[in-house]
Amino acid sequence: MNHLTTDLAQALVENRDIKEIFREHLEHAVNQLLRNELTCFLDYEPYDAKGVNSGNSRNGYYSRKFNTEFGELSIQVPRDRNGFFEQQTVAPYKRNSDSLEEVVIHLYKKGVTTSEIADLMEKMYGHHYSKQTISNFTKMVEADIEAYKSSPLNKRYVCVYLDATHIPLRRKTVAKEAVYIAIGIDEDGHKEVLDFTIAPTESAMVWEELIQGLKARGLENVLLFISDGLSGMTDAIHRVYPYAKHQTCLVHIARNINGKARVSDREEIADDFKKIHQATDLESAQEALKAFEKKWRPSYKKLVDNLVQNNQLLVFLDFPECIQRSLYSTNLIEGFNAQIKRYTKRKEQFPNEESLERFLVSIFLDYNQKFAMRCHRGFKKAKPEIIEMFEEQLAKQQSTPSLTV
Repeated sequence: MNHLTTDLAQALVENRDIKEIFREHLEHAVNQLLRNELTCFLDYEPYDAKGVNSGNSRNGYYSRKFNTEFGELSIQVPRDRNGFFEQQTVAPYKRNSDSLEEVVIHLYKKGVTTSEIADLMEKMYGHHYSKQTISNFTKMVEADIEAYKSSPLNKRYVCVYLDATHIPLRRKTVAKEAVYIAIGIDEDGHKEVLDFTIAPTESAMVWEELIQGLKARGLENVLLFISDGLSGMTDAIHRVYPYAKHQTCLVHIARNINGKARVSDREEIADDFKKIHQATDLESAQEALKAFEKKWRPSYKKLVDNLVQNNQLLVFLDFPECIQRSLYSTNLIEGFNAQIKRYTKRKEQFPNEESLERFLVSIFLDYNQKFAMRCHRGFKKAKPEIIEMFEEQLAKQQSTPSLTV
């Protein structure tokens, strides 16, 4: 057995701290590497006659402390007399190992404050880390947020899903605030979280500001926006993208119908409504809608009138059949938002808007990386028709340029 395994075996017999054994051996190894580095730099061993009148020689060392997951190491960094030696074993100016840095950055991304991280590090490692030290670790996270918010977008997206989720946030007092999220699918079928914003409540006005931000970052054409039935959404979309279509989520409409129908009628009325959105073409969907209207108007006149007058009810049927099931609801983005809510349950609240932003961007970047090369179901098959739809939309824009916002 080597010295490490021998010492570990002995520590187990004596019931000693194994972590300390690793720390001692790591400290010894790092110091030995530093000495070897200087030997290679000078090109002669210690006390070797070759070093006499060589023009440079060893000149003692200076001490450094370096914190690792196994504890604090006492590092002795050797020096040369001419001051040219630059060691590479331990990064200059760093006082912590990458594993610690990764832990800090991970916590910071999840919305933990620098004070909370400093306290946690002290409990874990037995050393105090100032807010400034922790803050230095996290500068790259702030850069990620700025890069995400300003990154250029693709010029064309087949569809953009819009949905808000609510997360507890402290602004003097704690309250749930709306996190507006937009997810797009491009013509190659790649999904991407395009942008987000945070506001106390959900409104069409804030959605319009977010959509304007998408256009400012280079998104020129969208075939379809999909959202819930929030009042004013269609107008907000068309003020920015006048040629885009808007689909109201049919799952939200089904829930609304269910809530306004008597318990005894709910199952039957839900089955009849399914016949509308399960249709594969516009003609059969309209026939199902007429049948629904005829059957249920006597009992639920206002409900049926709202349904029939909804011009965003059957827009998804204008698209290739192979992607229609992805377009008639906001299920895709609601599933993503549900994941975010599961993450946030681990934290009762976010102490400020910046911590919430860090948490969100870390999730968005992971999501975008995960789906960067994956094609969403049906989009590969639909691509020729999608390209043709973009060409038709462009022709409309060119024929009526005065309507372009």
